[in-house]
Amino acid sequence: MTAAYLWLNVVLYAVFSAWCTLKPTETARAIGYAALEGGGRSEYLVVYGGLQLGLAVAYAMFAMHPHWHRVGLLFSLATYAAIVLFRIVTLWLYAPVPALTWCVAALELALLVGAAALLLTRQP
Repeated sequence: MTAAYLWLNVVLYAVFSAWCTLKPTETARAIGYAALEGGGRSEYLVVYGGLQLGLAVAYAMFAMHPHWHRVGLLFSLATYAAIVLFRIVTLWLYAPVPALTWCVAALELALLVGAAALLLTRQP
């Protein structure tokens, strides 16, 4: 089950990386960026393309090596806890937000809960 969770993260980050890299204007607009100038485009591609691709690679390494599964879950817990905390605050501060933002928030929360559940039920 842990491997499946980690591979799900690989797929999600790889797809989002490709989507944001290949369609930066459309994806930026869909999540609420009004316009991207040169520096903004660079930053958007670095974070939404490059960082997400790096996360996909990291999750692939965690998933491929069973002795790294626990580390992958701890990494998920730390990452998604911070993301969900910031997401809750920003949804409250900047409401209303686009529907896609709510969908991403729900996915992030589900991934946090999944990591926590897998860690709690994992055999030592």
